[in-house]
Amino acid sequence: MCRNIKPLFNLDPPATDEEIHDAALQFVRKLSGTTRPSKRNEAAFERAVSSIAACARELLDSLETAQPPRNREEEAAKARARSATRFA
Repeated sequence: MCRNIKPLFNLDPPATDEEIHDAALQFVRKLSGTTRPSKRNEAAFERAVSSIAACARELLDSLETAQPPRNREEEAAKARARSATRFA
């Protein structure tokens, strides 16, 4: 759905609160169709971001896997390679 939202589960080191907040913000922006809410809708927008970030943190903390954690540097290199192929 949102190309900017990256998988945050099973990373070494684990996802930070800032990364989770950024993913929640992208999700709310996509749903609302706006990057900046009007003053009238700002409080609802921020409540939605906070609520989704809290749910995402709860989800990430409760998921389990038998796979070893993914290395962030390796994942970033794969993403750069895909991007280079896509936009070459």
